[in-house]
Amino acid sequence: MGQHIPRFNGASCGDCPIRYRAVCARCDEDELKQLDEIKYYRSFEAGQTVTWSGDKMDFVASVVTGIATLSQTMEDGRRQMVGLLLPSDFVGRPGRLTAPFDVTATTDLVMCCFRKKPFEDMMQSTPHIAQRLLEMTLDELDAAREWMLLLGRKTAREKIASLLVIIGRRDANPKPGNHGATVRFELPLTREQMADYLGLTLETVSRQMSALKRDGVIELEGKRQIVVPNFDRLRGETGDDSDGGLRG
Repeated sequence: MGQHIPRFNGASCGDCPIRYRAVCARCDEDELKQLDEIKYYRSFEAGQTVTWSGDKMDFVASVVTGIATLSQTMEDGRRQMVGLLLPSDFVGRPGRLTAPFDVTATTDLVMCCFRKKPFEDMMQSTPHIAQRLLEMTLDELDAAREWMLLLGRKTAREKIASLLVIIGRRDANPKPGNHGATVRFELPLTREQMADYLGLTLETVSRQMSALKRDGVIELEGKRQIVVPNFDRLRGETGDDSDGGLRG
């Protein structure tokens, strides 16, 4: 399991990089002090398992830095990646005793963990936490519905573009309509992991990444660095209809 570390780079909650996106986003100073009493940090190396499906979970957590995958293993050994955990995403469910999925660190990972029982008690006495967790759960539901569309109806190129948008939107936080800005981010998945996640072959993923590069939609620096000269153009490659009209 992960290593226990006393602090995240010596930072306080106010200096945390996910302070205004995580489950504690609405907490005031007194509430942050209460959370501080029940929290601890855990670090995991890339490839390390955070928890196995069915394991008892005595904590819930927010991803501070790094990315993890959610996956499910079937009875015959087949394994399917079903989700990504990005910075500020919440891990675990209050009121649930066991983990529903395998959680694996894709990159080096730091998680801000809360002991489950005290966290559940705080949810009852601190509406800000319960409200924020509800918002995040509804966002997660929307994302799951979008992913159903992606897997069921999108072309291979649209699938690749959609995944890059999801990661780039969270990692680089580009502003809509900011046409002139260049967005760059680290791709946390290998080509094999992308293929597994998107239901494509490795060859198809490599071919579509090369096509997006050839068409000037993305640039590749090294093995994992993605540069997007125009993030709105990349959004346009996803096939999504953002304005409610018919795509022409």
